[in-house]
Amino acid sequence: MFHYFQLNQEEFYQHYHKRSNAETTFYMLKTKFGDKLKSKSFIAQKNELLCKAIAHNIVMLIHETHELGINPNFNF
Repeated sequence: MFHYFQLNQEEFYQHYHKRSNAETTFYMLKTKFGDKLKSKSFIAQKNELLCKAIAHNIVMLIHETHELGINPNFNF
């Protein structure tokens, strides 16, 4: 594997960064909303986790619009 890494570093880092992005997102979700689900049933837990993911995406969208100075236009 080390030789494969040495010969194909660009391909390796493309896959590695996908994994690190996913791990970072899960870490952010856990620190922001807690690492435990409060629901009892599997379907309720699934819905709770999806709501946390949506809330995280909204928070990140708001954060980035302020940081980058973007004025979103929601007129249709």
